[in-house]
Amino acid sequence: MNPSAQETAASSRRLTRLALLALALMAVIWGYNWVVMKTALAYVGPVDFSMLRNLFGVIALFMLLLARRTHLAIGAWPRVILLGMLQTAAFSLLIQFALLHGGAGKTSILVYTMPFMVVAMAWLFFGERIQGLQWPALGLAAVGLVLIVEPWNNHAPIASNLMAVGAGFAWALATMVTKWIKRDYRIDPLPLTAWQMLFGSLALCITAWLVPERPIDPAPLFYATLIYNVVLATGLAWFLWMFALQHLPAGVAGLASLGAPIIGVLASWLQLGERPGGLELLGMGMIGVALLALSLRGMVGGGARRARG
Repeated sequence: MNPSAQETAASSRRLTRLALLALALMAVIWGYNWVVMKTALAYVGPVDFSMLRNLFGVIALFMLLLARRTHLAIGAWPRVILLGMLQTAAFSLLIQFALLHGGAGKTSILVYTMPFMVVAMAWLFFGERIQGLQWPALGLAAVGLVLIVEPWNNHAPIASNLMAVGAGFAWALATMVTKWIKRDYRIDPLPLTAWQMLFGSLALCITAWLVPERPIDPAPLFYATLIYNVVLATGLAWFLWMFALQHLPAGVAGLASLGAPIIGVLASWLQLGERPGGLELLGMGMIGVALLALSLRGMVGGGARRARG
């Protein structure tokens, strides 16, 4: 190997290590944000916080795009607006209302049932067959979901659980809309994210105007939660995600992102004292194993497609 080839290989390994570190930091930021969002609700209503964190978040995202001199023009405006209604407006509102009466750790796991809904929706809308590990993963996740929701328990926060699952459903629908957009248009992910977040934030502003809530308590911790969401959970985390996707296979990046709900459960356990019961813990473990199976299948399938190509 000549010196230039050695330098290229060393540079590639260094970028790979940096990308893995970026993924790890992103998972910590997004995972801990479940505790941050739960904490914020002591100082602000769910609608107002959803509006504020997304509105300032999209400003931070556009600043990042301008700093990177990213081309902002995109097409498919009706589809992008629909994506914003689902991915930003509905998703954010359902999460905050779920957190209002439910635990941060449990909510994070229930929201991450989204990939299983995506498998079913991809079969329904795009004719993608369910096969291999997907079948047992779906079955395992379904059992885990029942154990977490505990429909037989009259004291379980059913409304909160349903809202968390509803947030996952909105996320899955948004994923289908994204596939629909990418099927017919060539759009970079980060500008698409910024524009849909802008439309969703405008919808949240209208909702906050129509649904007045209690006055915001301007405590230092409220501002800290807002800054965390704007600067870290939106600006920095999206930059880390895009950097990781540029230097790692999508399957590896997707697998690493599963650390977010795990960190959410652990952080809420340690900081908020949300100790899961036996059945809840078993259900969380089942969903975690099912998510791992889906991610591993995605990595293997992606590698096979690249090999055939």
